[in-house]
Amino acid sequence: MKTILITGGAGFLGSHLCDRLLAQGHRVIGLDSFLTAGRDNLLHLKDDKKFSLLEQDVIHPIDAALAGQHVDEIYNLACPASPVHYQHDPIHTMQTSVIGALNVLELARRTGARIFQASTSEVYGDPLIHPQTEAYLGNVNTIGPRACYDEGKRAAETLFFDYHRRYGVEIKVVRIFNTYGPRMAANDGRVVSNFIVQALRGEDLTIYGDGSQTRSFCYVDDLVEGFIRLMGSGAEVLGPVNLGNPGEFTMLELATQVLRLTGSTSKLSFQDLPQDDPKQRCPDITRAREGLGWEPTVGLEVGLERTIAYFRGKLSN
Repeated sequence: MKTILITGGAGFLGSHLCDRLLAQGHRVIGLDSFLTAGRDNLLHLKDDKKFSLLEQDVIHPIDAALAGQHVDEIYNLACPASPVHYQHDPIHTMQTSVIGALNVLELARRTGARIFQASTSEVYGDPLIHPQTEAYLGNVNTIGPRACYDEGKRAAETLFFDYHRRYGVEIKVVRIFNTYGPRMAANDGRVVSNFIVQALRGEDLTIYGDGSQTRSFCYVDDLVEGFIRLMGSGAEVLGPVNLGNPGEFTMLELATQVLRLTGSTSKLSFQDLPQDDPKQRCPDITRAREGLGWEPTVGLEVGLERTIAYFRGKLSN
């Protein structure tokens, strides 16, 4: 049994990771500021003796909050991940990525813990190659409205590799592509939750641009499996590793599937494409397949059905 710290533990991905690690028999400490995450995601764990929850912002040193508790592994998932949330306070978003990374890396350096960084496909910006490999250096607007997130995550990756080179910290870096599933926030502005909530409410589905831009959608259970495999890989496997579903869909195709699966009669509402919104986003997962034996197993239709069922329940309460 290990003691594992998960920053952002109450979030969409963090709460699923808590469940998975607890099911494996580990002791889990979740740390979250609750600036964007709700407490509902962790209510089912309130009586679990192996789980504890710390309310704190990762931009503050973590040692005092841990009160001397030893940790074996750290998953750094703390950061708002949807444009609505990370653009609301872009300075704090950058602080979360950069100062937060420094705080967890210092903790790992002092304790000898292995540490995992949840980076993002946003480091590729609006890519000029397709699909994106980990060797691609990206096409990011460093001064645009999305830069607080894109550049914050790029800087965090830099810090992780510098701590590895200078101090020998055992690091694992993953680049997450679009992920969806139960426990997404209804108001987080990401396309899957947007479409599902709008369809269930009978509202027009908002499509930015002409709907031809593409994304690749990975179901949350598949992503968490990738997390576990990367963290458990040999010390020589540092990353970055792309984790995502290489199946590619246009926004129009996604909207059509959501309407069909919900039985909604909602219409499509086309609006201007936001600045720096990528036209194509699709992972090359060769490194994950060959190094981790990982690839997604949940198809889009099955994943959407599960996610729709979750939102039906939430919206009916």
